[in-house]
Amino acid sequence: MAMETTTTTELPADNNNSVIPLLTPYKMGEFQLQHRVVLAPLTRQRSYGNVPQPHAAVYYSQRATRGGHLITEATGVSNTAQGYTDTPGVWTPQQVVRAVAAEVGAGRVGVRLSPFTDYMDCHDSDPEALAGYLVDRLSDVGVLYCHMIEPRMAIVDGRRQIPHRLRPFREAFRGTFIAAGGYDRAEGNKVVEEGYTDLVSYGRLFLANPDLPRRFRLPDNRTTFYTSDPVVGYTDYPFLDDDAADSDDAGADK
Repeated sequence: MAMETTTTTELPADNNNSVIPLLTPYKMGEFQLQHRVVLAPLTRQRSYGNVPQPHAAVYYSQRATRGGHLITEATGVSNTAQGYTDTPGVWTPQQVVRAVAAEVGAGRVGVRLSPFTDYMDCHDSDPEALAGYLVDRLSDVGVLYCHMIEPRMAIVDGRRQIPHRLRPFREAFRGTFIAAGGYDRAEGNKVVEEGYTDLVSYGRLFLANPDLPRRFRLPDNRTTFYTSDPVVGYTDYPFLDDDAADSDDAGADK
């Protein structure tokens, strides 16, 4: 879901007065986003009888921000297509992309693709070709966004690194592109600044930090880590309820 609001005139900056790419505004179709930090769809297994419960509203409202974009967990399209218990489900004839786009408008439809998944040894023989074909068809339909997941992170020189193999699909898709897969604050800022993606979705980080966009606004100045100042970079980090934190991203109106 997305909430429409007006664009702020002052771009967010860190304590070095440099713009934070993840926290810059973005126009996604008819929706004016205030930042580019997206909640990824996360299976939570709390929809008893395949019906979302009142506590789901609490969960998503905790992660809502003004002008933010939240993607709810996957909704099964058949009672035989439930990968987990207690997940939401809707089975109607309007279950394919063109039918949904015709019903509600392509500008309100987004699609998530996971061509590189290898969960439980289930993988595609040619994920690049499959994803390329789907991205072209989605562009033809005119859906609002394409949300794609990177291949699993690789170990390079002893460190886990994001493969960054989504650029061909980002360049082919004629709409908003959302990248996901192991991103942190620094990597997210980098790929937005470089134009690799329009928005970045976060799973584990957003799950454990309902106020993730606000946390990304807080300073992280590595140049002060190893100085001898008794305050700067030592005891001056603001708490989340500190007045020094920008209240604009504290949460949506309830």
